[in-house]
Formats: sequence, C-alpha cells, structure tokens
Amino acid sequence: MIEHVQELAEIFRLLGDPSRLRVLDQCRGGPRAVGTIATNTGLSPSLVSHHLRLLRAARMVRAERKGREMHYALADAHIDRVLRDLSDHLEEPHDEDTTG
Repeated sequence: MIEHVQELAEIFRLLGDPSRLRVLDQCRGGPRAVGTIATNTGLSPSLVSHHLRLLRAARMVRAERKGREMHYALADAHIDRVLRDLSDHLEEPHDEDTTG
C-alpha cells in the first residue's frame, strides 16, 4: 500500500496545472527570480508568485534570498526525477491495443 496517499494526491493535483508545470520546469535549471520565470513562461509575476507559493508549501521548490529578490529552484533531485521520468514515459512508444 502506498504511504502518504493524501499528500501524493495533493502533489498530483498541483502537477495537473500546465502553468504550474512550466514554472517547475523553469526551476529545474537552478535558482531563478520570479521575474525571470514570469518572462520565460509568459505568465504574470503575480501568477508565478502564486504558483510558487503553492509549490513551496508542497515542498516541491525551495526559496533562497539573493539581495532583494527571492530565487526559486527545485527542492531536490526527487522532483527533477519525477518530472523527467514522466516525460520519458510519454515519449515511449505505446500500443493502443493491449488485448493482443
């Protein structure tokens, strides 16, 4: 049985938003400022901040102050692996008819 079912469900709910996935993808390359993430995703800085607040509460990103700005990066290698593994899964060939 999977432990922490409720927490996992919340993480998958958070990952279900395409904008939030774009924000997470921006955090994969190392610490980035909200403005940089907003520019690269085409989202407003306030929406990026909202997404980051949710992702941080779920321990998917970490924040680091650099001068007057907060910079965000993935919390750890586990998050990167999940995103990479799911992307790899989508790129695998699949057979629509699994009944044989």
